[in-house]
Amino acid sequence: MTARRGRSAGGADADTGFGTDFSLRSIAVAAFGPSILFGLAEGAMLPVIPFAAQERGATLALAGFVASLLGIGSILSNIPAGILTTRVGERWAMVWAAALSAVGIVLCLVDAGHGGASLAVFSLGVLLVGAASSVFNLARQSFLTAAVPVHLRARAMSTLGGSMRVGAFVGPFLGAAAVSVLGTPGGFWVALVAAVAAGALALGVPELEERVAPPPPAAARDAGSAAAGAPSALPPTASTVTTMGMLRTHWQVFVTLGSGVFLLSAVRASRQVVIPLWAHHIGLDPTAASIVYGIAGAIDVAVFYPAGKVMDRRGRQWVAVPSMLLMATAMVLMPLTHAVVPFTAVSMLLGFGNGIGAGIVMTLGADASPTVGRPTFLALWREIADGGAGAGPLLLSGITALAGLAPAVVVSGALGYGAAAALWRWIPRRPRALSASPGRSAGSSSSA
Repeated sequence: MTARRGRSAGGADADTGFGTDFSLRSIAVAAFGPSILFGLAEGAMLPVIPFAAQERGATLALAGFVASLLGIGSILSNIPAGILTTRVGERWAMVWAAALSAVGIVLCLVDAGHGGASLAVFSLGVLLVGAASSVFNLARQSFLTAAVPVHLRARAMSTLGGSMRVGAFVGPFLGAAAVSVLGTPGGFWVALVAAVAAGALALGVPELEERVAPPPPAAARDAGSAAAGAPSALPPTASTVTTMGMLRTHWQVFVTLGSGVFLLSAVRASRQVVIPLWAHHIGLDPTAASIVYGIAGAIDVAVFYPAGKVMDRRGRQWVAVPSMLLMATAMVLMPLTHAVVPFTAVSMLLGFGNGIGAGIVMTLGADASPTVGRPTFLALWREIADGGAGAGPLLLSGITALAGLAPAVVVSGALGYGAAAALWRWIPRRPRALSASPGRSAGSSSSA
């Protein structure tokens, strides 16, 4: 199955080639199925990584570092992921990412005893899974950006973000069941099966053909080709786009709208740490803390699709800004909770705010990305988001060490208000792609 970019005789969307009667259901299994499975794989293995590392001789602190290699692998691989996706296409990038993830999980299953060599092999496996996650996530975002009509884009991205969360929500439960039977390796066996299944399902993702007609001069200016700064009569192709050229062409978007995305990602990542830390702070046992976290996660998963419809119909800012305001307010209220009921209520508010913002980072990146060289742009976009996700918990831990947990949580809330202000200021009131002429890049203006 092949999807064509560009306008067809049947009046198809300018960027995707699909007709006006296009439905997300037509690509649901191919587009969202691999995401659920890949999220399930990560969700199954993530809780057992520290335990497996300690079984191989890691200290508690070192086990925490090994777990962080998932995020480090993703950050280090964003730019190479864009290059790979440009060269092999979205479908094969997802397939190769699933294969790399499977290799990493197999390394995690290698039991060479208690010692440095065994821990090194295990750490390499975790790093490879993180790198594979970067490639997989970028390829699926690039595919949906090109394949789905703009008027359905936010719903598609919200569903994409939600599908990954569904997998991450179910994965720990399946992993726990396997661990109860097989021990610590059980979580990795579940992850391995899910990763292989994700790769097999990704083979059904339709290939995207480049448009036959060359892009107009406006698209050539957007692409940031290897000969940036040198005038040329020939429009660029995806293979001539460079990372530095893309940075030079779109630096205003990365600095303005990107700052809001950086702060948003920092708040989201802090949320995952704040709930268990505050639960421990007020004396809840691990079981109660897990239940509260699960309730917040369930609300998070439940609201992603309606939020996507609002973004498509009213505009991106009508979800992005309320999402940050709700999360910021919940963070500020968190230090006022000293019992399980108010703590649960505030955690639910935090989950709701995070849930309605599912897919917003991907949607904004898709709106701002040029048609030519889109994977390269999205790789840089993911680098900004991942940078924020890494900075948020680090800032939280640093302030906690200096002033205590309550002030640290309040500062995280303040970042949320800053993110809301930046997003309100820099999100275009109407996605540029909706008003772009056929064949014109959605990211041709830097007004975002």
